[in-house]
Amino acid sequence: MPKIVLATSNAHKLAEFQVILAPLGLELVSLSAFPPINIIEDGATFAENSYKKAAAVFKATGLPSLADDSGLAVNALDGAPGIHSARFSGVSGPDKDRANREKLLKELKNVPLEKRGAAFHCAITLIEENGSVHTFNGISPGHIAFSERGENGFGYDSLFIPEGYSESFAELSPEIKNSLSHRGRAAQKLIAYLKEQKLAKA
Repeated sequence: MPKIVLATSNAHKLAEFQVILAPLGLELVSLSAFPPINIIEDGATFAENSYKKAAAVFKATGLPSLADDSGLAVNALDGAPGIHSARFSGVSGPDKDRANREKLLKELKNVPLEKRGAAFHCAITLIEENGSVHTFNGISPGHIAFSERGENGFGYDSLFIPEGYSESFAELSPEIKNSLSHRGRAAQKLIAYLKEQKLAKA
C-alpha cells in the first residue's frame, strides 16, 4: 500500500497515529501536504463522520485515506458533548481546547465523583486504493476529574481518568495512553486488519 493520507491537519493527531501505526512501517501524511479539501462533518454518529472525512480525502487525492472521528460522552450530560466534542464551547482557534475543558468543568461543577462517569469513543475509517471501506471502533471508559491534570496530550486528555488508573491521559506516557485510549483500541483493530491483508497477499 502506498502512503496513506490521514484526514486531519492536527499535528498532535498525526503524531499519535504515527506512533500507533509505526510497527507497520506505513508512510502517513496529513492534509497539510495537499491543497485545501472541503470536508463536511454532518453525520449523526462518530462512524458517519469518520467515513465522510475519509471519503472526501479519497475523492480529492486518489490515495488510500484514513480518518477518525472521536469524542467524549459524559454520563451526567446524557452523552454530551459526543460528536460535538471539538465544538463544545463554540470557541474556535488556538483557545478551543481550553475553552472546551472549561465548559465541561463548569457543566459538572456540582456533580459528585460517582456520577462523573464518561467514555471516549473513536471510529476509524480506512478507504483502500480500490475504494473498499472498513470502519474500526474503540471505546475507553473512565471518569472526569475535578480539575485539569498533566501536560501531555491534547483536547480533553487532562480531564479524563481512564478506568483502572488514577492518572489522567495527560499524565500517562504516550505508550500507556495509546494502549488504553479509544483511538489506540480502534487502531489496534485497524492494524490487525492490515496485517491480515499483508499476509493474504504474501
